[in-house]
Amino acid sequence: MFHSFTFGLCLDMATSSSLLSEDKLLCFICLDVFTEPVTTSCGHNFCKACISKYWDSTCVCQFCTETDHKAPNTVPLEEECGERKVKLGKTEAEMQQMIQERLQKVKEIKHSVELSKKDARREISDSVQVFTDLVRSIERSQGELIEVIEEKQKAAEQAIIELKGRSTELEQLLHTEDHLHLIQSFPSLCTPPHTQDWSEISVHSDLCVGTLMRAVFQLDETLNKEMEKLPEVKLKRMKRMQQYEVDITLDPDTAHPELILSEDEKQVRHGDTQINLPDNPERFERVVNVLGKDGFSSGRFYYEVTVKGKIEWDLGVASESINRKGPITLSPKNGYWAVEKPQKVGVFVDYEEGQVSFYDVEARSHIYSFTGCTFTEKLYPYFSPCFNDGVKNSAPLIISPVNYTD
Repeated sequence: MFHSFTFGLCLDMATSSSLLSEDKLLCFICLDVFTEPVTTSCGHNFCKACISKYWDSTCVCQFCTETDHKAPNTVPLEEECGERKVKLGKTEAEMQQMIQERLQKVKEIKHSVELSKKDARREISDSVQVFTDLVRSIERSQGELIEVIEEKQKAAEQAIIELKGRSTELEQLLHTEDHLHLIQSFPSLCTPPHTQDWSEISVHSDLCVGTLMRAVFQLDETLNKEMEKLPEVKLKRMKRMQQYEVDITLDPDTAHPELILSEDEKQVRHGDTQINLPDNPERFERVVNVLGKDGFSSGRFYYEVTVKGKIEWDLGVASESINRKGPITLSPKNGYWAVEKPQKVGVFVDYEEGQVSFYDVEARSHIYSFTGCTFTEKLYPYFSPCFNDGVKNSAPLIISPVNYTD
């Protein structure tokens, strides 16, 4: 059954939207202005009576005969126009939302770029300060080295002058006829100062070798001391790492059956006895390991782990595809970036830069960094409290909230 409507409504709609020209207001069959216009499902418009009469003999649309497009049903033009407007409005709204999202993303990127520029300026400033102090130390050590070498050279030259004087006096005594003077002078001339054996007297041409080695060792100590005098640099470095803090929880589905996790999944310790757990593919079977619940495949992240009271442990990050059923060796080629020791360890990962760094949180010092890595899969925080060894190593590993450095 057809649903007709007044031509005036359709005309108003067409006029207001400027979508229909004069020729589009004519029925193709009767070539007159539409009477009770309807639209076929293929999108063509006719008078209701014209298309109904035409379809008494055929069900093919007048416009689509060449392509044999059948359209036995009709849709009132009013409804078609309304549906098109609704679709157009929906599309426009979606486009507006997409534009807003893109603008917001551009804004976020611009903000990130500005932060990156500020970080870069701070890094340059800190680096210049560090290297300026180190250059001063090197220049000072170089000056001290030159002074020592010059003093040694002067001492050697003075020794040569004294030896030449003694040689001249001995030459004169050799030809003297005053035997009494010869006897009186000989003992003092044959005993060089500060030595018991004349054969030990020599002057070395490589005076600076030992001095240079000592200076280099001293410089190494000096450089280390100079680095320790720059706590503000270490402080800033820690603060920058800490801003990428993530909330880490342990994944019980990966935990070795002898590991005991705390209720909040923030602590792990060895339990001596094996718990009866499902042997799923993610669970470690031979080594007492557990992973964090969430993996990371981009960006930067940082977390801290308290290891106080433990004598043995491992932690770091591990690739998703690591071997979980057999023995392991901790190395990047096996998918592990791990470290041992201190009281509280900070772990920082920059996925895009291919860097995993470890920090002694309390000393605010850098422990070690794996650099130039190529990550191709998710990385998961990795923990191993190791075996208890009686009660010597029974303390748990604790994922600690970050205490932001002041």
